[in-house]
Amino acid sequence: MSLSVAVRPSLRFAASRVVSSRQVVKATGPCICQAIRHNSTSTEANPKISSIVDQISGLTLLETADLVALLKCRLNIQDIVIPSAAAAPAAADAAAAEPESEPVQEKTMFNVKLESFETSAKPKIIKEVKSLLGLNLVESKKFVESAPKILRENVTKEDAEKIKATLEGLGAKIALE
Repeated sequence: MSLSVAVRPSLRFAASRVVSSRQVVKATGPCICQAIRHNSTSTEANPKISSIVDQISGLTLLETADLVALLKCRLNIQDIVIPSAAAAPAAADAAAAEPESEPVQEKTMFNVKLESFETSAKPKIIKEVKSLLGLNLVESKKFVESAPKILRENVTKEDAEKIKATLEGLGAKIALE
């Protein structure tokens, strides 16, 4: 159950209220506010809390600052330090000064690219590309003739090396990216 209290104005405020960070609106008339307790069975606010809210809403900005300082002191609430933009580069420099303890990760997924081939080995390479990619003979011929072209994408290291060894044995030049 949430104990947060929202204040909903029923009529106009008697005091000034902030509409945006730059504009203050003055309203006239009686100040009748209705407090609503979220997720609660009771819709009426505690009269003690209502009187405190009324008293706080009548304070000036300086009086409110004094109230906040006094509450922090009495309740032993620590100030929260929010890092500024000037502190960010110093933190980045400190992180860069630390030696890298993690080793560079080895690449596990590769793209197999047909760079070029020997003209005498062209029919063998076309047959191998046909079986690798599941293309028909005409599509395989066009694929091989349009080299350099990627044969397979996102292949594991073992499979990529196996395909490379097979095609290089036939006379093709293969690159693993």
